[in-house]
Amino acid sequence: MPITNQRVAEHAFLRGLYADGYFPDHVVDKGRAILLRLCERIEAEPPSDLPALYVLTEAATEEFNALEAEFDAAGSEIETVAREEIAEDFWFVATAYGFPEADAEELIAARDW
Repeated sequence: MPITNQRVAEHAFLRGLYADGYFPDHVVDKGRAILLRLCERIEAEPPSDLPALYVLTEAATEEFNALEAEFDAAGSEIETVAREEIAEDFWFVATAYGFPEADAEELIAARDW
């Protein structure tokens, strides 16, 4: 399903991770795919309120939790720089879809990274 939100379609997800050689592109690509799937879910069934949005972001955060092992296997990890970059993109998604009041920490509350 192609993204219809123009802001999202033009956004370079995880740009800082791609720019840093410490983070392998093939694993960052999987993180980008997680964020794009989140956007597709939001567009397919728009959340009616913040709790509904948090359900969607929790599922995406759990996918990032699983991705941690792939970062480790590639000699990398989801450390401070990556955590901030991922959190910023979750916040971008929330605001792009009309939830500027979303709590940035709540968006990724299920993280274990």
